[in-house]
Amino acid sequence: MEAILLEYAWVLIVLIVLEGLLAADNAVVMAVMVKHLPKEQQQKALLYGLIGAFIFRFAALFLITTLVNFWQIQALGAAYLLFMSGKHIYDSRKAAQNTEETQEPKKQSGFWMTVLKVELADIAFAVDSILAAVAIAVTLPHIGDFDIGGINVGQFSVMFLGGIIGVIMMRFAARWFVQVLDKFPSLETAAFLIVGWVGVKLAVLALAHEKLAIIPHDFPHSTTWKLIFWTVLIGIALGGYLVGVKNQKKNAK
Repeated sequence: MEAILLEYAWVLIVLIVLEGLLAADNAVVMAVMVKHLPKEQQQKALLYGLIGAFIFRFAALFLITTLVNFWQIQALGAAYLLFMSGKHIYDSRKAAQNTEETQEPKKQSGFWMTVLKVELADIAFAVDSILAAVAIAVTLPHIGDFDIGGINVGQFSVMFLGGIIGVIMMRFAARWFVQVLDKFPSLETAAFLIVGWVGVKLAVLALAHEKLAIIPHDFPHSTTWKLIFWTVLIGIALGGYLVGVKNQKKNAK
């Protein structure tokens, strides 16, 4: 029994780290999406977004068998994240091509529309987060003789704790990212590139689903794909930071 508890403790630590990384992605998106709002509304929108993140992750745990069985849900999450990323980059490039004289101010979403967009992004990230957690938690031995949401109660408990801790980490990360984006505005593009890359990750999961089988079923969980995913993600984040520092120095001169 002690060996099983140690194994559970180790997987919980791994899930906390994983959820922390995924929470950082989600926090970046939330920070970018509320950045145009007045300061007092930013905090309210972030609060509602965090409440939504908690609810969607909790609901996703109970719907995990549905999330796993239907590749269409993963595909919808991927499509939304890719659309959101592509639209932002397209709008940014279009704005950059206009001169200051001819460029019209971009119409920004109001408070409640911003909250809605944040919640939709939270749903897509919740799907990604729970699917990643399941891939790790299902390797644990069963504890007890009953299931919750189609998952053994022991495995469910580990995923639940990891998810809760991830949302708490997101709370602090989102506020910090709002401050960082004020200092380095160019990081906004990097943030949406990360959103698109997470969308690619969900697309890979959908394409590898056993009912679709366009790519090998085991590929999304392979070491090769994990190395590719994290290398590209870290590269985007690092590149965005370096560009932001460069632009800040250029503006200072």
